Amino acid sequence: MFVILTSKPGQYRTQANADIALCEAWDYHFCGRLLARFAVGELLRETKVQVIEEGPGGTTNLVPSKFLERFDSLEQARQELQHLCQFGALDATLTAAPLPAPSPA
Repeated sequence: MFVILTSKPGQYRTQANADIALCEAWDYHFCGRLLARFAVGELLRETKVQVIEEGPGGTTNLVPSKFLERFDSLEQARQELQHLCQFGALDATLTAAPLPAPSPA
């Protein structure tokens, strides 16, 4: 099973741990601005994913992986990203990005 982890610069970041093998990452740009980074990973076992709010007073939440949408293949996850990021003729692009480092288990 594959999952998509979403981070929004300046708002929050979602951090994989050793139970999610990251495969690839994508930056989503809209009208030239980076709005989100998506990391696609293979879910090796049920886990909790860290969602870390950025900025002063930010909190860290642990979200059970059972709440993440799942895809049977890496290709299905890629298709979902393409679907999420297409807005007709608007200036929206997905570009390959470096993989984030996983957090300790």
